[in-house]
Amino acid sequence: MGEWYFEYEIQVNRPGLLGDIASLLGMLRVNIVTINGVDEGRRGMLVKAEKDESIERFISIVSTMENIHVTKFRVPKLRDRLAVRHGHYIPKDADEKNTFRFVRSELGILVDFMAELFKKEGNKLIGIRGMPRVGKTESIVAASVCANKRWIFLSSTMIKQTVRNALIGDEFHGNNIFILDGAVTRRSNDERHQQLVREMMGMDTIKVIEHPDIFVQHSEYKIEDFDYIIELRNNPDEEITYEIIEKNNMMSSVNDFGGFNF
Repeated sequence: MGEWYFEYEIQVNRPGLLGDIASLLGMLRVNIVTINGVDEGRRGMLVKAEKDESIERFISIVSTMENIHVTKFRVPKLRDRLAVRHGHYIPKDADEKNTFRFVRSELGILVDFMAELFKKEGNKLIGIRGMPRVGKTESIVAASVCANKRWIFLSSTMIKQTVRNALIGDEFHGNNIFILDGAVTRRSNDERHQQLVREMMGMDTIKVIEHPDIFVQHSEYKIEDFDYIIELRNNPDEEITYEIIEKNNMMSSVNDFGGFNF
């Protein structure tokens, strides 16, 4: 049974409009999976049908309706599924097509978004930008739980500053989510940690790097190597700067007497 994403813009919001569309889908034996408003004046649906002919007849009919304007009709993308699930589209950077923006009040959507990425098989490199205590690490862990994946910290400041220099047992499993703090890793002088990071980067698995711009400084990696960049802010106008991030990491190292290194 094929699945499609159907989105339309309401031209005349008359009573019974949605009922007419739903009735038409029912007569053509097309099932509505999910329906929701996805933007002001727009409604999105995930629909399923056993025969492509039913979908083709449906889109042919609704395209002639004067009260609506069809804006999207396609095999659903991840953003389509999340838009219907949460009621609005995740903003994308106009210039950087792989950059997605969230604010702290949207942590639920962010966790859902990352969980869907984590569920997919294969190699992915994901970077997360954001100021301290905005919810980056917590969102990564929550998304790992939702995706039923085990998370492994290679470097972190979540509790204390942590730098791993080895993995044990099944921690090298490709189904794990590897997390590292780019600022902590860049400052580490432990060659064993740097070697572990290089091994991890070469694995066919999912890697999530906080502060990716700091991570790529003075390294063989480039920001273009990232499949997805996520930006998380306390509010839409917040500027993400790195001076306070690096200062906080230096203070953490001093206060924690070097943190954990194992």
